[in-house]
Amino acid sequence: MKAPLKLKTVKALEQAIEVQKKARQADKKPVLTVSAGTCGQARGALKVVEALQGALKKAKLDKKVRIRVTGCHGFCEAEPNVLVHPHDLFYQKVDPAKADTIVLETLKKNRVIKSLLYKDPVTGKTAPREKAIPFYKKQRRVVLGDNALIDPTQIDDYMAIGGYGALAKVLSKMTPEGVIAEVKTAGLRGRGGAGFPTGVKWEMARSQKGSPKYIICNADEGDPGAYMDRSLLEGNPHRVLEGMLIGGFAIGACEGIIFVRDEYPLAVKHVGLAVEELRKRGLLGSDVLGTGFSFDIRIVKGAGAFVCGEETALIASIEGLVGEPRQRPPFPAEKGLNGKPTVINNVETWGNVPIVLGKGGAWYARIGTEKSKGTKIFSLVGKINNTGLVEVPMGTTLREIIFDIGGGIPAGRKFKAVQTGGPSGGCLPTSKLDLPIDYESLTAASAIMGSGGMIVMDDKTCMVDIAKYFLNFLRDESCGKCVSCREGTQRMYEIVTRISEGKGKVGDIELLEELAMAVKDASMCNLGITAANPILSTLRYFRREYEAHIKEKRCPAGVCKSLIRFTVLPDKCTGCLACKRACPNDCIHGTLREVHNIDQEKCIKCGACYEACKFEAVEAQRDEAIVILEGAK
Repeated sequence: MKAPLKLKTVKALEQAIEVQKKARQADKKPVLTVSAGTCGQARGALKVVEALQGALKKAKLDKKVRIRVTGCHGFCEAEPNVLVHPHDLFYQKVDPAKADTIVLETLKKNRVIKSLLYKDPVTGKTAPREKAIPFYKKQRRVVLGDNALIDPTQIDDYMAIGGYGALAKVLSKMTPEGVIAEVKTAGLRGRGGAGFPTGVKWEMARSQKGSPKYIICNADEGDPGAYMDRSLLEGNPHRVLEGMLIGGFAIGACEGIIFVRDEYPLAVKHVGLAVEELRKRGLLGSDVLGTGFSFDIRIVKGAGAFVCGEETALIASIEGLVGEPRQRPPFPAEKGLNGKPTVINNVETWGNVPIVLGKGGAWYARIGTEKSKGTKIFSLVGKINNTGLVEVPMGTTLREIIFDIGGGIPAGRKFKAVQTGGPSGGCLPTSKLDLPIDYESLTAASAIMGSGGMIVMDDKTCMVDIAKYFLNFLRDESCGKCVSCREGTQRMYEIVTRISEGKGKVGDIELLEELAMAVKDASMCNLGITAANPILSTLRYFRREYEAHIKEKRCPAGVCKSLIRFTVLPDKCTGCLACKRACPNDCIHGTLREVHNIDQEKCIKCGACYEACKFEAVEAQRDEAIVILEGAK
């Protein structure tokens, strides 16, 4: 049932929400929900939707069963997945060819298709329901949980779960000061990295005399491996927009801007559709719902510069200038876009706002720790069985996230480190697995919360190589305005590269530490201030690995090409041909069930054979050329 197109009063909005709630409750049709965010679509989710539509039509159930195409549900490893309601079934990695089976067996005969159920990679146990899957068990999906309940292109779906109820409450019963007080009571902190108290920032902006005022949604998610903001914008754009409307009312802003990466086409599409729908319904524009509150939202697409995630660089980019940070103070809340008071929060922060105002600040404050309230979304990637988006209460330990939710390390390998906070974050070792995830604990451990990237590494990872990778990213993304950042990241990268090539010298470690602290202390924005973290954290916890590269000319993990050679261990080789098939340079000799050998003159040290061998018969050994070179010295 469609809500009235143009809503003129708050009461009309409340009535429209009730209409959609009742329509959802009265709808008894079975529903096939297909997860179709970017990750789902990349794995063929839209083909699954098409196949299900065809299967329903063939079975003459197309009028009796509903297909709901949603955004990401978080469990990316299981994509594309299909939820079957009211059977409460979770089918994972669904192939379009299985569409007829789902319709005929599950919908018509009420039978569970066991081959499509989640199977634990460690225990082998299957779980028919989403709530029974370990990936979801320890999560508390306050922000992401509704993604599976709505079609992100339909405002009525959002209203059916109570969407825009918090806005109605704010506009009819609260003052701007009351809204800010509620956000402060909740203890909501910015989810973009720094963790600054949201209510304090809003209060600062509201107290400014300058006019007009602006709010900005920072969706410039540039961390490698991070996609929390993208998935929320794709799967539930109205939650973010509702948060922005509430924020605009609270600080007295007239305009909101969503600064989103151009590399996020599906997010841009869904947010654009949502904004247009709000204008049609009378929730954006002049005199919203007859309350005297005028507010509009526009979308600005970023060009992919990592530094534009920094507030002042982001503002410069919106103004059409080069995306470079400026000195603070004044802070954006005092002097931001066009020189006017501006509040900037990231996607996840805005997504929390309707929850805080809908359920109350006191309710929200009961989740998390004393200083870090609520939940946090992490993108769990790397050497982990269950990749995906994880939402947990603040204070959850790394061990719970990596092993209980993430399912541990693939192929039975050992955990070595986890990097939190994106390229400027820190790498934490096994000894920190019981560290609670909150702002203060991570900072004390030489890491940061960041926007929520979490990259897991196993014992085949070289920490020197990891530091080099992130330094390469940071030196490339530095805007170059600060000498300390521009030159410091370059010099650190050069030193770490030299160490990885077996050319490191005694004193390089101390020089790296000195350089890192100089870059941290002298840089203007957070890119430079945190650029030292990959170095400082890996030196703090993996110093011996650096020393092995420098003093022994050895890469313990067998990663740094200049320091290793790959050889086949005859007593372990089964002659399975896996390494031979993986070799891109045809340098492995041997036939089926015979011991193979590697032509060292042709070997390019790519490591493909090392990764392909399931029997650990390929070994990365210290290169004899390095030994000879050392003897000559």
